[in-house]
Amino acid sequence: MGLRVKVLGDWLREQDLLDDGAEERLLSLSERLQTDKVMVAFVAEFSRGKSELINAVFFAAYGRRIMPASAGRTTMCPTELGYDPALPPCLRLLPIETRLESKALLEWRLVPEQWTRVDLDVDNPDQLAGAMEKVSEVRYVSQDEARALGFWHDEQPEDNPPVNAQGLVEVPRWRHALINMAHPLLKQGLVVLDTPGLNAIGAEPELTVSLIPQAQAVVFVLGADTGVTRSDMSIWREHLATLQSSSATRFVVLNKIDTLWDELSTPAQIRAQVERQRQETARTLDLPVEQVLALSAQKGLLAKVRGDGMLLSESHLPDFERLLGAQVLGARQAMLISAIDNVVGQLNEQAARTMSVRRRELTEQLSELKGLRGKNQTVIRQMRLRVEREKAEFDGSAASVLTVRSAHMKLLREVFKLLGSASIKQSLAELSVMLREPGLKLGVKKAYATGFDNLRGVLGQIQSLETEIHNMLTASFRQLNTEHGFSLQATPPPDTQRFLDDLAAVERSHLQYLGVGNMVQLARKEFSEKLLRALVSRVRSIFETALGELELWNKSLSSQLDSQLRERRKAFGRRIEAIRRIQDAAGGLDGRIDEINALDAHWQQVQARLDALTRELTAHSALAEQGAAQPEPAEA
Repeated sequence: MGLRVKVLGDWLREQDLLDDGAEERLLSLSERLQTDKVMVAFVAEFSRGKSELINAVFFAAYGRRIMPASAGRTTMCPTELGYDPALPPCLRLLPIETRLESKALLEWRLVPEQWTRVDLDVDNPDQLAGAMEKVSEVRYVSQDEARALGFWHDEQPEDNPPVNAQGLVEVPRWRHALINMAHPLLKQGLVVLDTPGLNAIGAEPELTVSLIPQAQAVVFVLGADTGVTRSDMSIWREHLATLQSSSATRFVVLNKIDTLWDELSTPAQIRAQVERQRQETARTLDLPVEQVLALSAQKGLLAKVRGDGMLLSESHLPDFERLLGAQVLGARQAMLISAIDNVVGQLNEQAARTMSVRRRELTEQLSELKGLRGKNQTVIRQMRLRVEREKAEFDGSAASVLTVRSAHMKLLREVFKLLGSASIKQSLAELSVMLREPGLKLGVKKAYATGFDNLRGVLGQIQSLETEIHNMLTASFRQLNTEHGFSLQATPPPDTQRFLDDLAAVERSHLQYLGVGNMVQLARKEFSEKLLRALVSRVRSIFETALGELELWNKSLSSQLDSQLRERRKAFGRRIEAIRRIQDAAGGLDGRIDEINALDAHWQQVQARLDALTRELTAHSALAEQGAAQPEPAEA
């Protein structure tokens, strides 16, 4: 699809049918096709087989385990698995000490020199597995340092990590890991977030209030041998249960069903037992049973390594892989197809308008020139003077556009100011003061509500300013269309509802976090600072996205006006040049008439080609949407 969009863009550029706004939309779409990702967060308590499931889906082709999957605590830091073609295969690790600094995790991504990079040899399974062991590395620190890093809590001793004989506390060596590999599913835009257990999740508030809520799907892994334990329920209630009101899709994987394979039971009895486990798990978590999958990641991995089709079927791992393809990647593909259709439709409309203006001007010029047949030089000179007067009048009236633009830019500056960092800081001022106060923060929920009400108010002001800009340009465009025969259209501004929904999701994740026993942690200055930084970083990201869409909308409107003003000036120039040539050379009239007829035929062909290209793209989009449920298969 990306190549077809590029072909259309290149062709429009060759025909001089791509104005600055259309060019910007095309670049934005191309970037989205390359960078748009869909994140699936894998969440589980320790020893539920989460890392084994990732091995079975993504690394079975290596014939061995790649991600550490031994019993106990293996994934000690959150790990993202994805693909960026601009980078070589590598593992990047953010030191745990960065928790002591003021930057949010999102900001650390923009400081690549602070990450430790390990290049990966994707053709060497042993080197690959050895490199991946780093995600489970630990270090031993004093209790004071562990406390500062967020891993030691005097008020919750039962949740503290192990202490060695020297009295030192075991903490992860790394805060976050990024793995870049060209696996087929990852190349299609899938990003896997592998999270550690409950205690480690709680130590990194950005996981709970930012990364997990932003994931398009969450896979909660349980053990069929243990069922839903108390710590499993804690993770579910504290971090996942509220996602039902967001856009995330939640799935539960009941792993290790091979522990139920009893040689003294019949296959029917085993299937019945697995089904009872699914039903019970669904009831416990208040989920539709269709969202609970029972499988054996270990047997699925073994079956792939051995090439055992029967064992692979019995493991039910393919059911999970189809889910990733159909419901997760399929949803991404459908969104991208919708974006392509929208941009292609806009490009088609813009190009068709430009061609319509050009052909109308050719028709007018043809009529004008035919009226000169048999006329003497005096009549021809008078016509040239008349066209020059019309051009001067047009230039004078077009100058009034500057007045409209001045008012337009003044309103836009207000919008841009509202979406800036100072506006966010002002909206969250009361909450910032509250979170930085020492001790228990009993009024913090009220401060959160005030802060988010302020942010919603900002978006409301932006919506009003957008409407004012749109109404002003609609009136101006209507006048220009009437006076000059333009075909300007004031497209509607971006809808702020999506950004309001994003703010609501952020608010929910923070309020949920405050309501699950973290009030004691919140009393600690360094913890509340992390929470505040995570909030500001997320809100800034939402506002920057809104700003980008507004800039694109504004450029589209301005470019449309610039394009038609430029076309009209070119048309005047062509008319004057044609009359000059007729004045200077006998027979020039018929020659120019023939040229105009040829140009009109050319634009008819261009219009036909444009229609054909857009039909091909639309047809390809429809086929792609039909096949969205069956994307490129994963490696076996």
